[in-house]
Amino acid sequence: MSQKSSILRIARNLLLIVLAVLLLPYLLTPLYRTGHPVSALMAWRYLTGAPVSRQWVDLAAMSPSLPRSVVASEDAKFCKHRGVDWEALREVIDDAEDGEVTRGGSTITQQVAKNLFLWPGRSVVRKALEIPLALWIDFVLPKPRVLEIYLNIAELGPTGQFGAQAGSLYAFGHGASMLTPREAALLAATLPNPHMRSARNPAPGVRRLAGIYVARGQSAELQRCWSENRGF
Repeated sequence: MSQKSSILRIARNLLLIVLAVLLLPYLLTPLYRTGHPVSALMAWRYLTGAPVSRQWVDLAAMSPSLPRSVVASEDAKFCKHRGVDWEALREVIDDAEDGEVTRGGSTITQQVAKNLFLWPGRSVVRKALEIPLALWIDFVLPKPRVLEIYLNIAELGPTGQFGAQAGSLYAFGHGASMLTPREAALLAATLPNPHMRSARNPAPGVRRLAGIYVARGQSAELQRCWSENRGF
């Protein structure tokens, strides 16, 4: 076999491997209609021996205040968009072009895509992979399930606490089913960085955000969201 043929064969095999890796999340997503998926970060911590605490809690078993506060804090248009908030994304791009500090433009669905299948940090490559995957997740999974997965894989504590139950136990000493509206809003205010923000010992800024999220969670728009999506 000529050297050129060997190179072509290696290149073809590498291309097939890359395509398989890219397609794997799309094949796995329909399977996540049930079960207790773990995030890529959780899997990495398991592999490296870092502590991980996560006890799955069904959405119906959580205090209703928690999903409302998280939607109010992370993705106010969660009930309306189809996985990507294009208006918010355009605003982020405009801010970047103007040299302004960019805000987070990711929806909860995009964060599920990132947490399950991709990596943390900001990069154009990750965003390019994240957006079509978020559209697919929204197409394949119902909204309550997307939110349930997010609330069970989001990092909600500084020492490996993942999900609502572990985060609530760490911060308040009781489970997610017993969260008060104020406690739920404090947890939501720690997203996306529970290493810098604490619900257990909230700084004034976290307490201020929590107050905002309590009010937003009781808004008429979010009330319609719950009723249209079976009360999640």
